Amino acid sequence: MLLGHQCMSTPHFLHIKGVEVNAGQTATFLCTVNGRPQNNLLLYLQGMGGREAIVKETRAVNSRRYVVNFDVKNTTKGDSGRYRCIAQSERGVGVSSYADLTVKQPPVPIAPPQLTAVGATYLWIQLNANSINGDGPIIEREVEYRTVLGMLIDTTPVDKPTHKVGHLDPDTEYEISVLLTRPLEGGTGSPGPPLRARTKCADPMQGPQLLRVVDVQSKQVTARWEPFGYNVTRCHSYNLTVQYRYRPAGATSREEVKEEVVYDTLSIVPQHTVHNLPPFTNVSLRLVLSNPEGRKESSEVLVLTDEDVPGDVPLDSILGSSYEQQIGLSWREPLQTFGLIRHYEISYKALSSFDTDFHLSNQSGKVFKLANETSHEFTGLYPGSTYSFTIRASTIKGFGPPTITQFTTRISAPLMPAYDQEPPLNQTDSTVTVLLRPAQSRGAPISKYQVVVEEERPRRLKRGTAEILRCYPISIHFQNSSLLNSQYYFSAELLMSELRTPLPFCVGDNRTYNGYWNPPLLPHKSYGIYYQAVSTANGETKIDCVRVATKAAIIITQLTTPYIRISPAAGDKQLPGATTRDPEPEQEKQSDHTVKIAGSIAGVLLFIIIFLGVVLLTKKRKLAKKRKETLSSRQEMTLMVNNSQHTAAVDTHTLNGRTVSSPSSFTLKTNTISTTIPKSYYPDPFVPTAILVPINDDSHTMSSETSSLVQSHYKQREAEREAPPYQTGQLHPAIRVADLLQHITQMKCAEGYGFKEE
Repeated sequence: MLLGHQCMSTPHFLHIKGVEVNAGQTATFLCTVNGRPQNNLLLYLQGMGGREAIVKETRAVNSRRYVVNFDVKNTTKGDSGRYRCIAQSERGVGVSSYADLTVKQPPVPIAPPQLTAVGATYLWIQLNANSINGDGPIIEREVEYRTVLGMLIDTTPVDKPTHKVGHLDPDTEYEISVLLTRPLEGGTGSPGPPLRARTKCADPMQGPQLLRVVDVQSKQVTARWEPFGYNVTRCHSYNLTVQYRYRPAGATSREEVKEEVVYDTLSIVPQHTVHNLPPFTNVSLRLVLSNPEGRKESSEVLVLTDEDVPGDVPLDSILGSSYEQQIGLSWREPLQTFGLIRHYEISYKALSSFDTDFHLSNQSGKVFKLANETSHEFTGLYPGSTYSFTIRASTIKGFGPPTITQFTTRISAPLMPAYDQEPPLNQTDSTVTVLLRPAQSRGAPISKYQVVVEEERPRRLKRGTAEILRCYPISIHFQNSSLLNSQYYFSAELLMSELRTPLPFCVGDNRTYNGYWNPPLLPHKSYGIYYQAVSTANGETKIDCVRVATKAAIIITQLTTPYIRISPAAGDKQLPGATTRDPEPEQEKQSDHTVKIAGSIAGVLLFIIIFLGVVLLTKKRKLAKKRKETLSSRQEMTLMVNNSQHTAAVDTHTLNGRTVSSPSSFTLKTNTISTTIPKSYYPDPFVPTAILVPINDDSHTMSSETSSLVQSHYKQREAEREAPPYQTGQLHPAIRVADLLQHITQMKCAEGYGFKEE
């Protein structure tokens, strides 16, 4: 390796490749250079024929090599030859090896295609593309056809020597050429010599449409139809004739069909008048369209001569239903039709609007309804505008006098500006500054703007449902919000003149706006800030509102350190402008200590909850066991009653040394049940009975009634029986032992009662 040699500062090129392109395309050479790009180095591409190209793009491959792009644009056959890359600097010149540029000429047919068959919508041709000018090979053949006027219709690929050019228009002259394509981009040559050919005429597509009588007099009838053109006639040479026939009064048969040639076929409103008709006659009219290939007839029209225009539509019959952007009209036909009603014409025009920005010039139009349609819905109207409607009925003679009426659309709510997650301008613990933008009126000018503050309380929403934003039509001052138990209050009201441009507004600045106090916001509460516009006109008031900001509640999360965090409202992200102070290292230690204490407390609470659950489960099992014992005692009592009915007799009923006569009724009172024994029931002296007595219970304010069995009538048992070991309280009438089980069950079902059995 030689150091300091002058060739070391000159770049060296690697081998470059040759390029082949079609004429008119751009040839791109890539030269790879050893070295680094230098500002004082001149790079260019040089051809042996004198064609040169400058650098288009330089791209580094690595730290010691880069690639330079050279474009030779709009190549021709004369640009073919050898090219090399040259790098020139003050210390020397570096050149690359030569690369060949080959420019090919796209092929073009020498002769036009040959016509083999002609139809109304197709032409058969033979390509005749064996002889060409240009370079091969041929990889694709296409047929291009257009009308003589030069409008390009289509280009179709062809893979056979013959081709059918289809979907053509009848009686039309076309130019058909062949396109040949060789490889590489831009290899499609120019179209070859064209073949001119004309298709045949075809049957008319249909007869004249919408044939109708537009003028009827006593001796003549004027017929009119829909304009038609080449798409209906399908031939540039055609005839149109009118056929008519009628039956005079008193004749038993119709006259022969008569024909007249119609010459008015190219006007915008074509029509024809049939003369010399008898008055008061039914006339049948028909149009016939014919060309060299066929003919088509229109529908037949029957008309009665000597009619007159109808009367006007009754004004009291016109009914209108007004909405914000539409008005529905309904009407009845004229009282005097003077013939057959054909259709109605309803025109409308805007007269005035509550909205001064509304332009009345573009609110007008006209619709036509058939005779059986006596209603129409006008849509696309502007809210809060008065429209004039003109209705006219027509017969075959023309339109009758108009009937004019007016209706006014209802106003719409203003269109509020969008506040899509836009942060407030500023926010403190007790204030939120937002930017209020003017709303767009719709049908009525905006009378005032209002700022509403709503306290956001926890709410339960069904899963999958979104909260619907409702506006605030009832104005509530902050002083009345507590009395009315309202979550929202109006903090400000601004007139339209005060808000013509965007205006910053501070919610909670402790000022009064048009009678509404704007008190400071409470830091520990979450608020939603709403902004609404009110439009009032014609006895209507419409409101639209938008949520402009949300203030989150500030919650103290430390026990010993004043570390404050902001709790975002439900569904909101962290509010910009609401900052938190980072804790210091000592505060972080205290925070860890607080977390440990909270964990210990949570563990103790969990243990207490588990212990209470175990106690409740034990109580439940004891209660179930006691119910089983009660059920067995009931069975024993039932067996005792059955035995005592055969052997026991008693004359008196004694309880606690008292003699109780047979009662006439008995009432058992509980919280939910009241059972009464009829007066006709008297207990059998030979059947054991029971008395329900109250028991004093410290845990209830109500006394419970209990029962005791009256045993048999034998004197020895009566003497041996001891007083009950509990305070009986007030005595209750005796009941049958056989009915005791039913009453015990009722007492168990009631709350706050107990009983004892003997």
